[in-house]
Amino acid sequence: MSYKLVHQYDPHTTEGLASAYRNILGLIGEDPDREGLLKTPERVAKAMQFLTQGMDIDPVAILQSARFEEQVAEMVVVKDIEMYSMCEHHMIPFFGKAHVAYIPNGYITGLSKMARVVDACARRLQVQERLTHQIRDAIRTALDPLGVAVVVEAKHLCMMMRGVEKQNSVTTTSAFDGAFQHDVTRSEFLRLISSKLS
Repeated sequence: MSYKLVHQYDPHTTEGLASAYRNILGLIGEDPDREGLLKTPERVAKAMQFLTQGMDIDPVAILQSARFEEQVAEMVVVKDIEMYSMCEHHMIPFFGKAHVAYIPNGYITGLSKMARVVDACARRLQVQERLTHQIRDAIRTALDPLGVAVVVEAKHLCMMMRGVEKQNSVTTTSAFDGAFQHDVTRSEFLRLISSKLS
């Protein structure tokens, strides 16, 4: 399996999205022909393709593109990975941090690939609960580790800008597998992601 990061926009998709957004501008009472909005439909069309590009990316392939045989069995933790996604219920962003860990079982992967997996799973229409499990499942499938742990903390603009309008609420979700289902290992992971480097 291969993985390559590419930023490009399909002309047919861009044209169709731009047309739809032009209609949306008119429906909300804006004038799509005024100077400030002339190129907005195309800009939004490209932005939406970028924000949902994860639908066309296989997170397992990302990890397998940099999988190395290594006989270590200590916990590998990558914490505070910035994460941006789109709520599938309102198509409004939610954002925060992902903390990811695994215990190798003969294979490790490049550390940057962990962040790319988070991006691949986040850059699609999502719910935070599913996002957390997709990250865990990709690591489990690609590396077959002794255990995987994922915690995602996020703020949801659909709660902050509309609806209940609660500005300080944070949603935390977790997914544990293998060795992380045991209290001692899970507690070590949670302690590590809570600690600060001196």
